[in-house]
Amino acid sequence: MAKIAVEKPFDDVKKALEEKGHTVTMCESDEKLSGYDLGVVRALSDVNVDQYDFPVISIEGNSVDDIVADAEKRLAR
Repeated sequence: MAKIAVEKPFDDVKKALEEKGHTVTMCESDEKLSGYDLGVVRALSDVNVDQYDFPVISIEGNSVDDIVADAEKRLAR
């Protein structure tokens, strides 16, 4: 399964993705990350979008179910 980075403090998202079989690591918003298949962050901006070398999903305005569904869809591509 996929290796996913989730911004702290979203433990509910981490747990839901782990239940789908993914390996999930919690990270700080200002960490430089690489080597992940997907990231889940609080919000996307022009400042942080270039910070990652993998696709990123924004938590802003989405439920945990929405985030998991979006992650599954993106990882299936």
